[in-house]
Amino acid sequence: MIELLTVENGIALVTLAALEIVLGIDNIVFIVIITARLPERVRDLARRLGLGLAMVARIALLLGISWIMGLTAPLFTALGHVVSGRDLVLLIGGLFLLGKATFEIHEKIEEAGQAERKAATGKATMAAALVQIVLLDLIFSLDSVITAVGMVQEVAIMILAIVIAVGVMMAFARPVGDFVHRHPTVQMLAFSFLLLVGVFLVAEGLGKHIDRGYIYFAMAFSLFVEMLNLKVRKRRGRAAARGEAV
Repeated sequence: MIELLTVENGIALVTLAALEIVLGIDNIVFIVIITARLPERVRDLARRLGLGLAMVARIALLLGISWIMGLTAPLFTALGHVVSGRDLVLLIGGLFLLGKATFEIHEKIEEAGQAERKAATGKATMAAALVQIVLLDLIFSLDSVITAVGMVQEVAIMILAIVIAVGVMMAFARPVGDFVHRHPTVQMLAFSFLLLVGVFLVAEGLGKHIDRGYIYFAMAFSLFVEMLNLKVRKRRGRAAARGEAV
């Protein structure tokens, strides 16, 4: 264990943890949306359980290093594109996200006011939410695990980086979730983020590489614009309460 305490391993740990945290932005958005259907009293528990199970599953994925690296091997060729196991996983995950985001937007706009029905099916929904969180976390973390295997030789360092990243996500999942639930327009923005990530995964699965930086820039800029909108609406509300013109 002492031999792991080197400057090189320390730098690798910080780098991997930062990578996992940045890539975890997708996870937080997805977790917030998935747990939004649960009764309020169990949302925080579902987030923590989901992240905890996802961490265990991600570590198990990491321990299967040979299998992970095998996913990059070609399986077959379709329309001139060599398809690997990784491509299939990303494609299926992307299509699921596109369908999920579309369904959630439809529910939000067309079928509002069903809180009682959702609360009545809370237990089944929580089980489904945990399964979805774990499966989507594995899809989101696939590239980062492959990257980690190429960057670091010590499995213990990779596992510690995952634990740190999940801890950070646990710390931020609740405040982010509470903020999204208080602002319906932010919820719609989150659904749009899911659509964006879904398109990204489908493109990656089809062999069309898109720099994640573009995705994160679009998400950050959209969120910045929405924060300005929320500030303006809040100011108008205060002015209206005082009977002033804005």
